[in-house]
Amino acid sequence: MAQSLASLLPKLPTTVDRVPANTADEYNERICLQTKQRVAEIARQGRAAIEGRLKELDEEWDVERMLEANAATAVLAFSTLGLLVDRRFFLMPVVVGGFLLQHAIQGWCPPLPVFRAYGVRTQPEIEEERYALKTLRGDFAHAGRSDQTGSRSANEALAAVRR
Repeated sequence: MAQSLASLLPKLPTTVDRVPANTADEYNERICLQTKQRVAEIARQGRAAIEGRLKELDEEWDVERMLEANAATAVLAFSTLGLLVDRRFFLMPVVVGGFLLQHAIQGWCPPLPVFRAYGVRTQPEIEEERYALKTLRGDFAHAGRSDQTGSRSANEALAAVRR
């Protein structure tokens, strides 16, 4: 019986799970706890605080963006050093590219534990806080009610998510 290629390859983590799956439980738990505490505190402060925090979340860099920026900086720096100082520096962009590929596939690369230790969150973790705040603000109060065609429900749901 011939096995398919997919059955021979290891199962890769999902896009959403790959970073938390490769992060120490201690860091994941701390990030989760900090998010819960922040949402609770902002909820106590009222609507203006919710509005302000939602604007801050629009500016927050997720772990992917941090990795991309750091990798690009390393590639530029080592390529420049390779051109100006010593050709052996050209090896580092290859290493950085390998780590980026490893991160894309598995969700782990050497800087990841450092970023997570500093509380850098994944996009789904940021979105979790965003939707909790939007729920507290009442964005979803009218979403989900359907007319006969279902179009009103879909339009309201999408409008609530985009606010």
